[in-house]
Amino acid sequence: MFHLITTSLIVRCQRVAALPFNLRICSTLSSAENQQTVQALYELSVDIQKVRKFKGWVLHQSPAYAKEVSDLLKDMGASGSIISHILTVHPESVLCHPEQLQAQKELWMTVCPNQKELVGIIEKFPTSFFAPSSHRDNQRQNINYLRSLNLNKRLITKLMASAPQSFSRPTEENKVMVCALQHAYLDLGGDEANMKIWLQKLLSQNPFALLKPPEDLRQNLLFLRDRGFSSTELLHLISKLKGFIIELNPDSMCQSLAYSQETMGCSEAELRDIILNCPALLYYPEAILAERFAVLLSAGIRMSQIMETPTILELTTQIVNYRIQLLRGHGYDVRTGSLEFLNGTKKNFEMSYGKLQLRRERPHFNPVAPLKGDD
Repeated sequence: MFHLITTSLIVRCQRVAALPFNLRICSTLSSAENQQTVQALYELSVDIQKVRKFKGWVLHQSPAYAKEVSDLLKDMGASGSIISHILTVHPESVLCHPEQLQAQKELWMTVCPNQKELVGIIEKFPTSFFAPSSHRDNQRQNINYLRSLNLNKRLITKLMASAPQSFSRPTEENKVMVCALQHAYLDLGGDEANMKIWLQKLLSQNPFALLKPPEDLRQNLLFLRDRGFSSTELLHLISKLKGFIIELNPDSMCQSLAYSQETMGCSEAELRDIILNCPALLYYPEAILAERFAVLLSAGIRMSQIMETPTILELTTQIVNYRIQLLRGHGYDVRTGSLEFLNGTKKNFEMSYGKLQLRRERPHFNPVAPLKGDD
């Protein structure tokens, strides 16, 4: 009997631990499911079994506002299937008080162009929208700060959806990182008139950039400068890395560069030129690089060809093998021709492949052959 009581208490404590802190203070945990919540979710075609499996604690809370949440989403233009999907993947949304949800909606609409787009964001990022009300002041202040930088509203919406942590923390922490990025841009010779566009592009490419310590950016730039890159080249690298300069670290870059240089047998100056054309070499680990070099070389491609078109290393081995087979089928030999036909995005490759098809199918015109005419 004592064992059963102990087990029951442990399970109960685990359920309470699973409940977000901001919801514990206003919700009551019951040993039985809240039948009103269960019925409301059934009527909304929510997958109850999935909710029970992954977030069953939600069904034991009281009060819950399934109907009110559904009505809010419906008024915003969400279809029944979208509402069902949102409540299935994020059932804790039914524990949000209707007044808090209305305030959250109004806050998002200060940067979101219309309710239809907001519904799309909630469908993809429900956790970002159904955030604790305790974060709202920080969210509002961070929105105001980013708008003071004249950043595009769509970008701010994207940041709120993709990296909500940036908005739940004090504005001062984001200011520190923004200032570090601005100073780095100007110190490397960037044009102040273009700084807003540059910052906007960087944050768009990496929404989590604001969450990184400024020291990481400083250390990465120092490492690359020590490897001989000029200020102009560093600014070029930051732009081409699409905001991921902050995700790197000197140790991993050192290993990747050492492996690439040894494999290609190039000088430091040649390696810098290759990196400027293919910055991805800075963050690919040695294992991935080894696999990609091996596949290219086994296909008969020369190392000199790889060095001339280093962006070929950005393609996975599966893509490379598939494209080589297609090109061979149309008589193109990657061992002797340019790798540009093999390289590029899917769209670029399809255009190149299409040109090869036309070249093969087009009949050859012989200018000295007699023309057929009427007898």
